[in-house]
Amino acid sequence: MEKFIRYTLLTVFIGFLVLGAFAGGFVVGQVTPLSSLIPGLPPGTPRIVSTPQAANEATPQDLQTLFAPFWEAWELVHTQYVDQPVDDTALMRGAIRGMLGALGDDHTSYMDPDEYKDANAELAGNYEGIGAYVDTTGDYLTIISPIKGSPAEAAGLRAGDKIIAIDGEDVTGINPELVRKRVLGPAGTNITLTILREGEEKPFDVTITRAKIVVASVEYEMKEDIAYVKLNTFGNTTGRELKNALRELMAQNPKGLILDLRNNGGGYLNTAVEVLSQFIKGGEIALYEQYGDGRRDTFTTQGGGLATDIPMVVLINEGSASASEIVAGALQDYQRATLVGVKSYGKGSVQNWIPLNGEQGAVRITVAKWLTPKERTIHKTGLTPDVVVELTKEDRDAQRDPQLEKALELLSK
Repeated sequence: MEKFIRYTLLTVFIGFLVLGAFAGGFVVGQVTPLSSLIPGLPPGTPRIVSTPQAANEATPQDLQTLFAPFWEAWELVHTQYVDQPVDDTALMRGAIRGMLGALGDDHTSYMDPDEYKDANAELAGNYEGIGAYVDTTGDYLTIISPIKGSPAEAAGLRAGDKIIAIDGEDVTGINPELVRKRVLGPAGTNITLTILREGEEKPFDVTITRAKIVVASVEYEMKEDIAYVKLNTFGNTTGRELKNALRELMAQNPKGLILDLRNNGGGYLNTAVEVLSQFIKGGEIALYEQYGDGRRDTFTTQGGGLATDIPMVVLINEGSASASEIVAGALQDYQRATLVGVKSYGKGSVQNWIPLNGEQGAVRITVAKWLTPKERTIHKTGLTPDVVVELTKEDRDAQRDPQLEKALELLSK
């Protein structure tokens, strides 16, 4: 409840400070001769403007001195910028982006209403696009992992691929979040991506037909006497789907279980705890949330797990991120499972998405970093598997999966 109140107050504060302040700038105005502000205009040319002083009066009193340069710049744009009228909504959103960008945290950002809708659609399990989890925090939009059965997977996109051009247009220097938005689009339309891939001498083009992407959270089957479960995301329905899968698999008395988290870009923190609770007895530490002021929140597993004793292997790779690393890290700490594959992505910070009032999008704010039960931090370092097994281009071309083969071998023993 305290966390809810804290985030609610934060939302109100941001809404008042940013939206309220901008609204004050629109309402409070006076007739000012433009000739006194812009050289070259005939004397007496009038226009309704809001002066920096008037706008600043709408700012909370204890922040007026701090915000005076901002309102002065706002007014100069409205009175001297060559292409008028300017888009006040775009300026407002740009100001929020700039404020959050100044924090220097790649994962703290602003999402406009469309971006917020798209982000939620992906976690809900369906949207239209190429079907890939992406990283927007670098210089280029980077593939974390293609979604199984998606156009991105069919086109051969891989973790680490950087999109450097779209339909022949260079996107160098463009905010990767804006590039991501351009990659999304109606099902049935084509898009050509220019890909920069490590190990390739030159960039190459890939043409992809967008589709409606439906993400199945859980896939499962028996591989002889070994249960196999693949999680593709940590969404709203993942916990329920996993329970149903485990009930069916455990009824067949498998001698071991493989949890495949490869190319799983993560999702909701609470879902990660739900998933982990199926494999570790209730009441154990799942993870810590470490806040900047030294406080910690401790998350513990729930009771009633369906697979808490069966021998287990977890598959990870460079596309395993965030919630995937929470689960894999805890299982490794408790020596509950053997990790097989290659080092994971290394996304160990916690973001809250806080909707802004008036459906003006949301701010995504890093509120904490998470630590494994043994207090390991994974952020920017990733998890190192207990058994390192590479998956090469030759393996992919031959449709071999040595990582899965190693997992089956370990459990068969």
